[in-house]
Amino acid sequence: MPSSWAAHSCHLLARLAHPVLWFPKVAVFNVPQEAAMAFPHLQQPSFLLASLKADSVNKPFAQRCQDLVKVIEDFPAKELHAIFPWLVESIFGSLDGVLVGWNLRCLQGRVSPVEYSIAMEFLDPGGPMMKLVYKLQAEDYKFDFPVSYLPGPVKASIQERVLPDSPLYHNKVQFPATGGLGLNLALNPFEYYMFFFALSLITQKPLPGTLHIRTSDCAYFILVDRYLSWFLPTEGSVLPALSSSPGGPNPSPAPRTPTMPFASYGLHHTSLLKRHISHQTSVNADPASHEIWRSETLLQVFVEMWLHHYSLEMYQKLQSPHAKLEVLHYRLSVSSALHSPAQPSLQALHAYQESFTPTEEHVLVVRLLLKHLHAFSNSLKPEQVSPSTHSHATSPLEEFKRAAVPRFVQQKLYLFLQHCFGHWPLDASFRAVLEMWLSYLQPWRYAPEKQAQSSDCQARCVSERWAPFVQENLLMYTKLFVGFLSRALRTDLVSPKNALMVFRVAKVFAQPNLAEMIQKGEQLFLEPELVIPHRQHRLFTAPTFTGSFLSSWPPAVTDASFKVKSHVYSLEGQDCKYTPMFGPEVRTLVLRLAQLITQAKQTAKSISDQCGESTAGRPFLSWLGFCSTDTNGSYAANDLDEMGQDSVRKTDEYLEKALEYLCQMFRLSEAQLTQLTLALGTTQDENGKKQLPDCVVGEDGLVLTPLGRYQIINGLRRFDIEYQGDSELQPIRSYEIASLVRVLFRLSSAINRRFAGPMAALCSRADFLGSFCRYHLTEPGLADRHLLSPVARGCAARRPRGPRLSLRFLGSYRTLLSLLLAFFVASLFCIGPLPCALLLVLGYLLYAVAMTLLTERSKLHHL
Repeated sequence: MPSSWAAHSCHLLARLAHPVLWFPKVAVFNVPQEAAMAFPHLQQPSFLLASLKADSVNKPFAQRCQDLVKVIEDFPAKELHAIFPWLVESIFGSLDGVLVGWNLRCLQGRVSPVEYSIAMEFLDPGGPMMKLVYKLQAEDYKFDFPVSYLPGPVKASIQERVLPDSPLYHNKVQFPATGGLGLNLALNPFEYYMFFFALSLITQKPLPGTLHIRTSDCAYFILVDRYLSWFLPTEGSVLPALSSSPGGPNPSPAPRTPTMPFASYGLHHTSLLKRHISHQTSVNADPASHEIWRSETLLQVFVEMWLHHYSLEMYQKLQSPHAKLEVLHYRLSVSSALHSPAQPSLQALHAYQESFTPTEEHVLVVRLLLKHLHAFSNSLKPEQVSPSTHSHATSPLEEFKRAAVPRFVQQKLYLFLQHCFGHWPLDASFRAVLEMWLSYLQPWRYAPEKQAQSSDCQARCVSERWAPFVQENLLMYTKLFVGFLSRALRTDLVSPKNALMVFRVAKVFAQPNLAEMIQKGEQLFLEPELVIPHRQHRLFTAPTFTGSFLSSWPPAVTDASFKVKSHVYSLEGQDCKYTPMFGPEVRTLVLRLAQLITQAKQTAKSISDQCGESTAGRPFLSWLGFCSTDTNGSYAANDLDEMGQDSVRKTDEYLEKALEYLCQMFRLSEAQLTQLTLALGTTQDENGKKQLPDCVVGEDGLVLTPLGRYQIINGLRRFDIEYQGDSELQPIRSYEIASLVRVLFRLSSAINRRFAGPMAALCSRADFLGSFCRYHLTEPGLADRHLLSPVARGCAARRPRGPRLSLRFLGSYRTLLSLLLAFFVASLFCIGPLPCALLLVLGYLLYAVAMTLLTERSKLHHL
């Protein structure tokens, strides 16, 4: 009997070791479960992991996913926990970005429909992967996550032995015995999965050739939307976890005690789940109480991984005096225990100097998060919106809806937006950041009653219901608006894309009643503290983010002024210098923007007129090479030339409406705009031409002022530059044959030297022959030219040039092509080359005689 057992066990292990023998397509045998029950001492998870790794190389994607589904269903958690880290990494890629995994950020349904549908079904919130997560969650397994791959501020904080402010890291940090190196987080399966999923947006770099993929069509973007809709539902409650068996326990996070003490920003508290269960008295309580921790964890992970990135200076600024004092006490208490001097604060903080630059895809995903959070928070029942009506019967999900945005998102989003406003390039890609910001500023767009609004003007007015949100997010409106003004003043507003961004911001802030709400919030913040005696002893400090979001949530504060001040001081510190949005400084910036909008409108119109004139005013004979071409080039300052008249019309519309909205917001009168426009010199002179760039007269001529440099860079004004030298010595153009031009120049120079006297004598004659020679042998308009410098006009003497012959026009591709075309057309009428040449010479002589007569008549008319 023992020998038969051994043979049977060897047969089972052989089937596990050979992936080709896995899972027949007709029938699925429960071999692993039988082996687990009969021979537990023979189970080695490394065989399962090795087989899956071999499958990842040898089998197609669809077959691999099908096998994974069977493995998740058939194997117990004891075997699955060994493959879980490898499986997560194979899907989302490695944390260092070397392995790309399934490349979800580039997977699209219209490009790869089969792989897309399989991946989405496998990673769905109710799919096999989540079933594996819950299966491991029920057994309380933990997985190590390296601290070195966390966002810079979090990593710096943990390496300095200071617990980060987010409850996501509490009771999870594990220190090695030697300290300092190899720090890890002990995460439960759900946290481990979400950490990898969120970080893959940042760590995985886009592959070459994927720059033009639409983000909203990719699998990653759609998965984020599905996870948000599943775990942060706007209707109903969170769905219960998929248990591995009908009577199986629901998974719950288990705290883990750290091996070393921590200096945190506050006291440790129990999690939301434990707090709620400890107060339960009924078995049939709200099921969301058992699963609300998943919603809390999902939001914390997304916010920490996507928004917790900012500069070292900002990180130091956020540390409240209370936190710094606690850190000092902690260092003094543990320095002797570690047998080494306490590490200086700045040394550890300087270690994380990361140059974080968010991508456009990153910003679009964050915008999706913000839009869903607004819909999630606005799904509160009307009787539960106000904190004063909060009762103990309110479910944890309803409490989480009220606290999600101000508790977890507001501070980190403000810093993230500040970072983007200050470091994003001055180009049209800033539109993604702009729309993310505007989406957060308008929670009323995602309220349930929005669908019930009518189309009249009163319905578009911002309701007073949103006044508390505006006041408690005052800096989001005011300081970031000033940041946008500084960007707009440095961009080319003639570009339709830049004009559209100014229009979008002006339109949002000009919504009825919004400006009044912002002004009310500023008045509450600037309200003197001395006039309210009962507020004199309050201390405005940054809120402490410890424990679960309900464990330390402060009681409702009805004092609106205190709320606004607490918001500003928590984000900017108590020593901040606040610049009112409707104060004189910002009003000056708005007036400058209004001036530039007016300038940009005039520039767009002048560019449009110039393009039309250059196209319509070109004579037909110039295409045949008989008229002189423009050697000075045309003016092109932006993308209007490439996009045509329709873009000019759009730019004018955007700028016109933006100017109207700005005047409406800041109560600017038409007289003010006219006066400022005249002062800046944007009007046209008596000849209908644009004035010179702003400059002053120096010793060596005109010197540009800073305003003049800005006008030139943005195409608002320019100098009229034209070639002043010898036309025969101009650089060879792209439309000319270089060798032929050089040969013709030598030939014409030899003729001019040989016949200089006779040509001068002919041109000096007063009869028709003299006029005919002057028309061909003298440079037209030579006497009317002036020097380039406006200072030296009329006083500089030019060196006279005698009559000469120029054959350079024969070296042009256009001239030669025209001659070949003429000979070809003549051959169609049976005209030989010689008669054709004679006809061309005769035709030109007639044209030259006519032009000579017209030139002489115009000279007599001017006399």
